[in-house]
Amino acid sequence: MTDSVSSFRFGRIAAMLPVTDMARACDFYIGALGFRKTFENGDPVGFMILKRDAAELHLTLQPGHKAAPFNIAHMMVEDIDAVHAVIRARGLRIVKGLRDKDYGLRAFVFEDPDGNRIDVGEPMKT
Repeated sequence: MTDSVSSFRFGRIAAMLPVTDMARACDFYIGALGFRKTFENGDPVGFMILKRDAAELHLTLQPGHKAAPFNIAHMMVEDIDAVHAVIRARGLRIVKGLRDKDYGLRAFVFEDPDGNRIDVGEPMKT
């Protein structure tokens, strides 16, 4: 490691999720997943910070957003079965079903209301 690389540290890194409808995104992330709004900016709101436990998401209003065909965020959770049940109850698309992976995670991938693919995982109990 070079001196310049070892001289600094990283703080939090938060996923930035593009959304086409801020109210719909809030209904999902706040109403369904239990995040709370800690900051918003703009009139109409074009940027918002959401937090829950150790997780932080940044929502950015992008009216012309087209979802990427790959995962854009990974969430580690406790009680993945409960999270999976919420996603199914909301009728959201499950891209990869809930499975135990050979690398030690129980995981699934879903699309949020804007089509953003979110990979959700929980360490398997040994």
